[in-house]
Amino acid sequence: MTNIERITKNEERLDRILAANALLDVALEQYAATMEDARKLDAYYSGPQWLKDYEDDEAGKLPKELKRGVLSEDGAYDALTERRELLAQMLALAAKVLKNG
Repeated sequence: MTNIERITKNEERLDRILAANALLDVALEQYAATMEDARKLDAYYSGPQWLKDYEDDEAGKLPKELKRGVLSEDGAYDALTERRELLAQMLALAAKVLKNG
């Protein structure tokens, strides 16, 4: 490999790393900004108010045009579970990167 090829390949690597760093920085900021939302959603979903709202919806007491994804039996659970799984992936990746560079 010539020095031109080597420099070009490593320049491409640098560009990919810088782009990924920028994306991850924005994603982590957005993720961190939802910490309180996740805590409150978990409290709502695991508390008695969710069940009452669900029952009211089933009884037709809520407006038809009301967005109600949070009342699906799996919506909030799946979102909160996925959040925990992503955290586990971030921890595993961080450990691997810190160990191996």
